[in-house]
Amino acid sequence: MNLYPLKFTPIIKDKIWGGTKLKSVLDKPTAGSNKAGESWEISGVDGNISMVSEGELSGKSLVNLIDDFKGELIGEKVYQIFGNKFPLLIKFIDANDDLSIQVHPNDELGRKRHNSFGKTEMWYVVSADEDATLISGFNKQTSKKEYLEYFESGKLIELLNRENVLNDDVFFLPAGRVHTIGKGLLIAEIQQTSDITYRIYDFDRIDAHGNGRELHVEEAIDAIDYDYYRDYKSSYDKSSSEVEIGSSQYFVTNRLSVNDAIERDYSSFDSCIILMCLQGKGSIEFESGSINYKLGDSILIPNVVTNISIKPSSTSKILEVRIP
Repeated sequence: MNLYPLKFTPIIKDKIWGGTKLKSVLDKPTAGSNKAGESWEISGVDGNISMVSEGELSGKSLVNLIDDFKGELIGEKVYQIFGNKFPLLIKFIDANDDLSIQVHPNDELGRKRHNSFGKTEMWYVVSADEDATLISGFNKQTSKKEYLEYFESGKLIELLNRENVLNDDVFFLPAGRVHTIGKGLLIAEIQQTSDITYRIYDFDRIDAHGNGRELHVEEAIDAIDYDYYRDYKSSYDKSSSEVEIGSSQYFVTNRLSVNDAIERDYSSFDSCIILMCLQGKGSIEFESGSINYKLGDSILIPNVVTNISIKPSSTSKILEVRIP
């Protein structure tokens, strides 16, 4: 059986801060929920393994595919490093309310505490309501001691860097950076395969049963990067038809703005490619066939599919992700 560009059934996660945009904007199968917060598009997280939704491989799990096709699917080098564990988690996030203030461990701490990867991530803002904001990092150089003083006095917010957010903004968040997605943001997220989150503060919210969510104050202390950084928002040429918007040891991301058919040659990369459609619709043609795409689709291009044509039927905006 030959590999082809793969779509997967979204895994929908209801969240206390979720809303309705995953359905209304991205046409995700939220079963009518008004609290759908995340759509896990391509996931190798234990207990949340993505299943192929179309074609001859429909019903196959991502883990089974890697087991069967190995480097042909994800890249020989990637397979040698990660085996059957898909190294990225691809999501859409709808924040109808502020998420908790949180931090994620790095690889070293993730392995030590959870036998897990760390969690470095990147956000692309698909849409932002007027006056939407988010938090990324600190607004000055700080320390563990000062951080705890602010936290214990109930003034942590005063120490955090809040950013105004517009459509198409990009934020790279290395493990250790304190952050939260703010109300009114629809985000495409690319991250390491990890579901480890240390929740620091949750705005005193309670769930439907009157319970507050668990906090991880002590666990977070040793995970936090207390340094101040000058630029928390990534800068790039938003007018460019092809531009790199994020690069790290875990993933490299380009943004493609496509008005006319373009050719993509992936033969020099020993990696699968992930395409996330943020605007428009069209088709992707490859040697043995074609597959349609539309706003909200996430498509995995196997390593053996080295050349594709993207043919938009309306102006398209696409994130193109690979594993370096």
